[in-house]
Amino acid sequence: IINFTIKILTENPDILEYYTQKFQYVLVDEYQDTNKAQFMLVSLLASRYGNITVVGDNDQGIYSFRGADISNILNFERDFPGTKIIKLEQNYRCTGNILNAANAVIKNNEVKYDKELWNKKKKGDLPTLYQAEDEYDEARYIVEQINRLKREEYYKYSDFSVLYRMNTQSRAIEE
Repeated sequence: IINFTIKILTENPDILEYYTQKFQYVLVDEYQDTNKAQFMLVSLLASRYGNITVVGDNDQGIYSFRGADISNILNFERDFPGTKIIKLEQNYRCTGNILNAANAVIKNNEVKYDKELWNKKKKGDLPTLYQAEDEYDEARYIVEQINRLKREEYYKYSDFSVLYRMNTQSRAIEE
C-alpha cells in the first residue's frame, strides 16, 4: 500500500500538491523502526512545508529483521535540514541501576546519538540475568520469583505484571 501511494504521489504532481497542502504537519512515532518506503512517504508528505516531527530512539531500533532502517533516524538531521534534536534523557520509570546497565549497553553501539539516561530515583536493586533453556524454564523461573517475593516480601499477586513482546510468549506462563 505504501509503495503504491508513493507511486501515485510521484507520478501525479497535482495529487502530491493536494496532500502536501492538506497535511501541513507530519508526526511520526517510533521513527527508529521505519523502513525506506515509510521514509519516502513521510518525506513526500512533508516536502511542501518541511514541518516534520519524529519521535524515536536509535538505541531501541529492533525491527531490522522486518526491514526497518536505523539510518532513517541517524540521518534525520541531514535529510531534513534545520532539524532541532531534543533529547529526552531523564527516565521516570527505571531505577538508577537499571539505567546504569542500559547506559553500559548503549555505549557499545557503533553508530548513535550521544546520550546519558538518568533519573532522580534511588539506585534500586541490581538487575539479574537468567538464561532460560526454553520458554517453559523461563516461565518456571518467573513463577518462582513471584512466589518468592510473595513469601519473603509479602507482595500480593496484584502487585505483579508480566510483560512480553508477543502474545505467543504468554502460553508457557499461563500453563
